[in-house]
Amino acid sequence: MEPGRVAGEAAADTQGGKFGATCAEEELNVLQELSELPVETVGKRPTCSRCSRPQKVCLCPFLPVHPLNVSTCLYIVQHPAEGSRVLRTVPLLAACLPADKCKVFVGRRFSEDRHPELAAVCQSLSTLILYPGPEAKNLEELELDSSLSPYNIIIIDGTWSQAKGMFYGNSLFRFPKQVILRPLRALCSFQLQHGAQIHHSKEHLIKNGLYAKSMPKNKRKLNRMERLVNNVKV
Repeated sequence: MEPGRVAGEAAADTQGGKFGATCAEEELNVLQELSELPVETVGKRPTCSRCSRPQKVCLCPFLPVHPLNVSTCLYIVQHPAEGSRVLRTVPLLAACLPADKCKVFVGRRFSEDRHPELAAVCQSLSTLILYPGPEAKNLEELELDSSLSPYNIIIIDGTWSQAKGMFYGNSLFRFPKQVILRPLRALCSFQLQHGAQIHHSKEHLIKNGLYAKSMPKNKRKLNRMERLVNNVKV
């Protein structure tokens, strides 16, 4: 190999190394400068202490000025995911009722050991649970025993799938009598008229031959879907 060529390559390597070191040093300087920039803290929007919504979109002007005088006590069992929703209805409901008439329990599973108050309410004859189903009675047509008054009503707060999992996953909720409100149908109709989309359950889709996905090959999953079609609790 020619001596001149070797010397040229060595010089090029030296220049390249110096250039790379210079770039690395400049990058470090830039990072150092960026790290020294003051961090702007973004404060949370002021929240209304009554309805728990941002003050700019506070709904308190549309709520009763004073708590409603009711004898019934509402026990709301709320799925943990509901607390992060944009429009939370539970704080609005709690803002309309006396503090001792609206109690909220957050969680998926409730036991007698961890929730003695809720367990005692579930086992009381004066307690009803608001949940649709073949055993549910229309609350407006239900004959209530005046000797058991005042009544308690348990409400499950969550999506349909979350509410179903909470209802069937907690044995405490078997004790109260199941009821449903007729206005629920009117509310669903109103929502559909204003852009809401119909979402059928998996049971409905399978029964009516509308289930687009292929049936599972796993026997356990297939048996589960058969139980859904036959209205067996899963």
